[in-house]
Amino acid sequence: MENAEPSNDWQVRYADKIATAEKAVKRIRTGHRVYIGSGAGEPQTLVAALSKREDLSDTEIIHYLTLGVATYAEPRLGSQFRPNAFFIGPNVREAVSQGRADYTPIFLSEIPRLFSSRRIMLDVALIQVSPPDSNGLCSFGVSCDINMSATESAQLVIAEANAQSPRSLGNCFIHVDDIDVLVPSDTPILEAPPQPCDEISQRIGYHIANLVEDGATLQLGIGTVPDAVLANLKGFKNLGIHSEMISDGALPLFKEGVINNSQKTLNRGKCVISFVMGSRKLYDYIHNNPMIEFHPTEYVNDPFIISQHEKMISINSAIEVDLTGQVCSDSLGAMFYSGIGGQVDFVRGASRSKGGKPIIALPSTAEHDSTSRIVPHLKQGAGVVTSRGDVHYIVTEYGSAYLHGRTIRERAMSLIEIAHPRFRPWLMAEAKARGLVYQDQIEIEFRMPTYPDELEQWLKLRDESKVFMRPLKISDEPYVREFFYKLTPKSIHYRFFQMITAMPHAKLQEFLKIDYENDMAFLVLTGKIDEGGEVIAIAHYHKDPRTNFAEAAFLVRDDWQHKGIGTELIQKLAQWAIKNGIAGFSADVISDNVGMMRIFHRCGYHVDSSLEGGVYELHIPFDRKIPKEKNPPNPEPEAIKNQGDN
Repeated sequence: MENAEPSNDWQVRYADKIATAEKAVKRIRTGHRVYIGSGAGEPQTLVAALSKREDLSDTEIIHYLTLGVATYAEPRLGSQFRPNAFFIGPNVREAVSQGRADYTPIFLSEIPRLFSSRRIMLDVALIQVSPPDSNGLCSFGVSCDINMSATESAQLVIAEANAQSPRSLGNCFIHVDDIDVLVPSDTPILEAPPQPCDEISQRIGYHIANLVEDGATLQLGIGTVPDAVLANLKGFKNLGIHSEMISDGALPLFKEGVINNSQKTLNRGKCVISFVMGSRKLYDYIHNNPMIEFHPTEYVNDPFIISQHEKMISINSAIEVDLTGQVCSDSLGAMFYSGIGGQVDFVRGASRSKGGKPIIALPSTAEHDSTSRIVPHLKQGAGVVTSRGDVHYIVTEYGSAYLHGRTIRERAMSLIEIAHPRFRPWLMAEAKARGLVYQDQIEIEFRMPTYPDELEQWLKLRDESKVFMRPLKISDEPYVREFFYKLTPKSIHYRFFQMITAMPHAKLQEFLKIDYENDMAFLVLTGKIDEGGEVIAIAHYHKDPRTNFAEAAFLVRDDWQHKGIGTELIQKLAQWAIKNGIAGFSADVISDNVGMMRIFHRCGYHVDSSLEGGVYELHIPFDRKIPKEKNPPNPEPEAIKNQGDN
């Protein structure tokens, strides 16, 4: 409809526009296309009155996700109304699956253009707003999203002015002169109260939080996983929000000052969203809150706008992910379940952000652990929402897998690693059958312990540089391979007691057979793999079940020696070995490998050594710990005195 210029006597025109819900919907005719406001902003009084119209037929109902009861989607009204959903919620899912309603798959950012271009002509828009302020402006309240573009394009705008609607701020107002009919109401706003987080969601939230940095800008959805992520962000600093929505999980971080938007690249100081869904507590918080700005979807979900935020973190969900990285988020096989929504908008925006990270999160299983959600291939009929080329991070309760720019083989190995242990052997067998991984690839055991992510840590070295230490993963093969080929012949000889010129897959994977108990290995990297880090050191032990001692070995890249890395590695390796009941270390060290000898002699435990054939045989029992305040009872051999440390 045409925008009218506001004037001082809007109150007079406002009074003339007031009508009951029943009278207002009488202006809807057979064959009209009717838009209904989104989410918690559904105009409940108007929807109830419309559903009672028995004289209508062939009326199309257009909407995004709505929280209310969709009476117009009931079978008894099938000849009167035909719903068309841009996103399938529980209230229309059965109607869509039975063919009584339509589903239009589309990126959320592109819906407004459907309206403005008249590719979808809207005859009527039914919306909910707050009562007008002193200037005659009504806020879209809890849902700005596509409501603004719908009202600007519709021929007739009918607004439910709800006294219980919060007055949200930002680019989210409509003047009473741009509304044709006003229906006053005092109806409680639809709520989506938060649900308790289960253990799986908490674990997923923990892994995602490990990918977040201070000063990051977040996009979050609704549900237990986003709430679990937020719960794990306590103690972070200067986080921001640019998101389709927020829910109650964000409230504690607002109040604690964790989310203050102070370092956002765009809209600094403002939390930018397009709608909220949550409890009344959340709605009260956004009321007249200048820190929270509502903007229409065409702005919030524009990938170009999203990409301008540095450290943009997008967090979205999936139904299943195949071993090549294809993400299905909108269907259960051929059954349409939800929609594309804003997932791709934010995945692409975050991927182009400086320091951005697009994350797809999902539990590893479904149906009470009977079905894996990481699969060899998507179910027949399943839709790909995020493609192989767009995907970056996949997170389950077992960890995170970084896929972008990785080969299919590397992707498959990383995804199997974060699948539920019960399904890892099956996934590996399927991957081998399809040629996705090496045919002789070592298996991931069914009873393999969970990756000990609590051992991940940043270390500050003697020169003040920082490196990242973590346990080895079976998917680290390509990075360990690169590490080998950057070693000098001298370092290779010290480690393997012979000159090795190649490290092919068949030989390399033998070093990856770890179970985090009897076999353990740590990597030291210049940074995290997904941020371009490379391996600069490895420490490994292998337990001999006959003696309960473990053979230990270390290797530090030549250009990173003499910085204290070796000392850090042996201490971490010993701590983990003791925790797993291992009695001590044994090691063979070539006599002129001064740096390695010094590391072992400074490990904090008594070292028995004997020299035979130019090789020191070391025996280090953990029950003979050396007090820090005392000199070691066994002095270092003369050959290593006054020499540097690795």
